[in-house]
Amino acid sequence: MSHDVEALLFDLGGVVVEIDFERVIAAWATLAQVAQQALRERFVFDAAYERHERGEIDAAAYYATLRKALDISLDDEQLERGWNAVFVGEMPGVVDLLAEFAPRVPLYAFSNSNPTHRAVWQARYAPTLVHFRRVFVSFELGARKPEARAYERVAAAIGAPLNRILLIDDTEENVAGARRAGMQAVRARSAAEIAEALAPLRRRDRRLAHNAAVRLPDR
Repeated sequence: MSHDVEALLFDLGGVVVEIDFERVIAAWATLAQVAQQALRERFVFDAAYERHERGEIDAAAYYATLRKALDISLDDEQLERGWNAVFVGEMPGVVDLLAEFAPRVPLYAFSNSNPTHRAVWQARYAPTLVHFRRVFVSFELGARKPEARAYERVAAAIGAPLNRILLIDDTEENVAGARRAGMQAVRARSAAEIAEALAPLRRRDRRLAHNAAVRLPDR
């Protein structure tokens, strides 16, 4: 990581908030009264899933593709109930890191998400999200990670060059895409890994504080 970091950009799911799609599959299997393994084999992050996250189709259209792909007859309300079971809770220790670094460097978040999920995490994790100056969401940007245009649009909104923004994401594909676009990026899946990624910023701040103290005139 370069020391020239003007903004930190955090992924939400898998970095700040723990998610588990196995909970979604389990909920749908219970509601549909079918074998969980059967749904697990049929569910994929397909083109419709990505279009939903770009805001190209709404929830009703996406649920229609799910019924066909999963071969189940759940209505929209039932599918949504299972869909929202993905959230587990806050990642242990991450909130403390956000609180520590928010006064030092601008914090932002960028999530590949959809309106249904956004409504849930925006309300459930509101006290944590206050540490971010802005939360970017793929369906509002019209682009999702790891697409270069997604990172470019986020950087333009932040007002910082791509190479001065550090993305922290749990998905290697998203990290690789960010690097190709010119953004600094590291993969992290726990508070310990995030702290390791941010260690250079800690050292930079200590050095700057030390240099400032040395330059203070005697009274």
